[in-house]
Amino acid sequence: MMPAPYHPPVKRSVEIAGHKTSISLEPLFWDMLRDAADAEGLPINALVARIDEERIRAENPCGLAGAIRIWLVSPRD
Repeated sequence: MMPAPYHPPVKRSVEIAGHKTSISLEPLFWDMLRDAADAEGLPINALVARIDEERIRAENPCGLAGAIRIWLVSPRD
């Protein structure tokens, strides 16, 4: 039997435009974020910065952790 995917969020520091910030994501989302960054040939910080830029431009921006989760599960071209 596979272990349940439920785990409390894990806080990690990232740097966006020279500014350090902490993000809390569940391990599953950290794994997905790492895989997405690898697939795009980017460091995690660069991908998070890009997601943050998209989030800020949104009409009703959510928090950064929520934006990362949404970005990870949304279809992309």
